[in-house]
Amino acid sequence: MSAIPDLSPEIAFGRELRKLRTAQNWSLEALGAKVGYSGTMVGYFERAKRPIPESFVTTAEEALGLNGELVALWKEINPKAAPAWFRAWPKIEAAARVIRTWEPLVFPGLLQTSDYARVVLRGVPGATEEEVEQALEARLKRQAIFGRPTSPIFAAVIDEGVLHRPIGTSSIMYEQLEHLASLMDHPKITIQVVPFAAGMTTGLLGGFAIAQLPEGRDWAYLESASSGQVTDRIEQVQSISLRYDTIRAWAHPLHVTRDVIREMQKRYRDE
Repeated sequence: MSAIPDLSPEIAFGRELRKLRTAQNWSLEALGAKVGYSGTMVGYFERAKRPIPESFVTTAEEALGLNGELVALWKEINPKAAPAWFRAWPKIEAAARVIRTWEPLVFPGLLQTSDYARVVLRGVPGATEEEVEQALEARLKRQAIFGRPTSPIFAAVIDEGVLHRPIGTSSIMYEQLEHLASLMDHPKITIQVVPFAAGMTTGLLGGFAIAQLPEGRDWAYLESASSGQVTDRIEQVQSISLRYDTIRAWAHPLHVTRDVIREMQKRYRDE
């Protein structure tokens, strides 16, 4: 398996911790003594070699005289923000030059408004409001890739049923569709809708995404009702890529998709 891009929030946290510690001219042992951890363990945290407990973060914040800087970084690696199988995907997504995705049930996470995403995330069984907000923050941060000078090409194919499925209020759906239409003006984003008339397609087996990285193998993730998978196995990625091409062949062209989205907007506006 090829290496996941070295963009993990654990590494970002460790680097910031080291920078803050050295700015105080403290050794690992000196910081450890102030927060109740050994210098060796602090070194593990700085090198992203051990999980970072919340108690360490809050104590280190106090010792270093901070105002939430480390907490903000720690929240990005908080297990509540995303299921374990998915945590590698944002790193891959951020490094990708091309992302192709298929969604048969909801709008892709990178294209969701905050209100729409919040309703979707509240559908996770047992999720507390705090967990929902943490997951929402992580999802919205992922969308920042579209504002970068080197943003990836993003090609989304969506089942028409997604436009008809009411997630939240009519107002939420209207704003989501308005957001979708505006994103179609982005030079690197394409969105196409597979019509109901296509009937049964291979896409109904589940959603997925494929990320092409500048170097190394391509990666893919597959969704299911209760879990998912991130993989760079060549045969799996090739199979998913073929499935994407097959689904996209059924999709409306871009100008027709825009008309379909606008028509659905009118229906939600009039409700």
